[in-house]
Amino acid sequence: MRFFIAGIMQGSLIPAELHAQNYRDQIKQLLLATFDNAEVYDPLANHNQSIDYDDDTGKNTFFNHNQMCREVDCLVAFAPTASMGTAIEMWESFRSGKIVITISPMVHNWVVKFCSHLIVESVEQFEQALSDGTIKKLIDNHTQSIDPRVQ
Repeated sequence: MRFFIAGIMQGSLIPAELHAQNYRDQIKQLLLATFDNAEVYDPLANHNQSIDYDDDTGKNTFFNHNQMCREVDCLVAFAPTASMGTAIEMWESFRSGKIVITISPMVHNWVVKFCSHLIVESVEQFEQALSDGTIKKLIDNHTQSIDPRVQ
């Protein structure tokens, strides 16, 4: 089972800074502890200096990550606030028929609402959904169908 951790990096910050990224390791460890065969890709782990990339390197990284979002089995998105990059990654996975699980309190945001198979409001609720089998059931019952409205 291949997972992609999408989530806020720079968000709406004007300076070249990142939001706290500790959620990435939390999510990764929870997935690895729950799924024996999990392969978890964290885009920041291999690109921790990406905020300083030149335009060509940044563009290649951006488009390669979008391609990965179309190929993984499940995307886990962390969006405590709006994030354009996370929204694009969610869209790429969703329109490719992949499972999208979103950790966000923004339950009325259309990208969160319409491009997620499951929405939980916190990492703690995500952990609970892993523990109680909600996410395993979602994965086991998922058919990779693509809504004709997104083609």
